[in-house]
Amino acid sequence: MRGIPPIGEPGASAHARRSAGDLLALARSGDGEAFRELVEPYRRELQVHCYRILGSVQDAEDLLQETLLAAWRGIGGYAERASVRTWLYRIATNRCLNALRADARRPPGYAAYQPEVPLPEPSRLRAEPSWLEPYPDVLLDEIADRLPGPEARYEIRESVSLAFLAALQRLPPRQRAVLVLRDVLAFRAVEVAEILATTENAVTGALKRARAALAHELPGPDRESAPLPDSPEERRIVDDFVRAFEAGDVDAIVAMMTDDAWLTMPPLPLEYQGPDAIRNFLATVALRNGPRYVLVPTRANGQPAFGCYVRDPRTPIMHAHGVLVLTLTGGRISVLTRFIDNSLLPVFGLPRSLRA
Repeated sequence: MRGIPPIGEPGASAHARRSAGDLLALARSGDGEAFRELVEPYRRELQVHCYRILGSVQDAEDLLQETLLAAWRGIGGYAERASVRTWLYRIATNRCLNALRADARRPPGYAAYQPEVPLPEPSRLRAEPSWLEPYPDVLLDEIADRLPGPEARYEIRESVSLAFLAALQRLPPRQRAVLVLRDVLAFRAVEVAEILATTENAVTGALKRARAALAHELPGPDRESAPLPDSPEERRIVDDFVRAFEAGDVDAIVAMMTDDAWLTMPPLPLEYQGPDAIRNFLATVALRNGPRYVLVPTRANGQPAFGCYVRDPRTPIMHAHGVLVLTLTGGRISVLTRFIDNSLLPVFGLPRSLRA
């Protein structure tokens, strides 16, 4: 069988007008281009699926490629009892669960991170690090046209929000997969049972436990009051935040936050809540040296985000200092999430350094 062509790259359009059945037959005969066209419509949504389960955009891309390679190698055994989409989700879901069981994927920034000064006592210390990473909106735009079915509990925007993803990562892997398949993707219980090689009763039980745990972790329904993406209100908040942060104005930043706001720094398990705790952290750690940051706007998880760069007084070069994401509630900031891993910036098309 010939090697599969790179998925996602344009190829010859010889099979462009052929049906899925024709493409499947050609792929089974060893036609890599036909296989590419057969699976390409599902590529981005499969990556987002892997991201929801794993919490890492980089791991999600790796698992996507493993999924497509496994599908290419196993297409001769595809019995067509389910759609191609369901078949691909079965491969992807089980590959993700295997990866979580292996417990070998960890963001490199966590082990290497050394704070410049001692960190204040947190408001909450999680039992373990959070392996959540931000996901670029530019990739989400490619799946916006595929709406969830009527049984879905979460819209696309909500199901990729940092609050949802952070809560999801605290579920056991199998419950995580069941909830995503049922409540996000709206697969039927019988389909989920087939995907996970289990019973409908087991799926129902896992879903009930996952929903209860998620309800405890997720914030209230006022998330719906967040300004619409790129609306005048959101742009105003973003502009005000950039001015305050780049000026090192701690009081102005805190004034923009809700009374119960959180500051988190995945993968560190330290979390700070409320104006006093956040003010203390910003004043003694993040902005203790005054105005030294430059923020480059981007978007992540449907939310305003920034590539962070710190000025080096000895050179005209500004060095990468992680990614910052804002969660908005109404006209204020309810969560300030700082990702400390600099390897995330290229995922957003941002450089490792900037010239001042």
